Amino acid sequence: MKDETAIWLEYAAENLASAQILLDSGLFNSCLQNVQQCVEKLLKAVLVEFYSNLVKTHSISKLKQILTEKGTDINITNDECDLLDTIYLPSKYPIGSVIPEYNPDADICRDCIAIASRVNKSVKDLLRK
Repeated sequence: MKDETAIWLEYAAENLASAQILLDSGLFNSCLQNVQQCVEKLLKAVLVEFYSNLVKTHSISKLKQILTEKGTDINITNDECDLLDTIYLPSKYPIGSVIPEYNPDADICRDCIAIASRVNKSVKDLLRK
């Protein structure tokens, strides 16, 4: 594994651990922000490892699309990508949301952490091959 890939994975692991701590503390926006960042970094780690090109985007959907076009499958659905993309801005900034009456709660945080955990496993399995 490339050194740069390992760094991306370290940061992603820290985001995932932070998300759980934030959920346990009732800090839902910050939890969701860390989940999104975790998945973004995991997908970018795969790009760095196999394709040596880092794409400057925060869009999980775009990153998955790039990987799919290159023949690399990550265990995340298009709907899950859309969910993480949708929560990105409202979890970071107090602006209008594309989610009607956006109020993050423990349930959405747990669901998103489960997505990130599955993506984490998928990426690690892929990198071990």
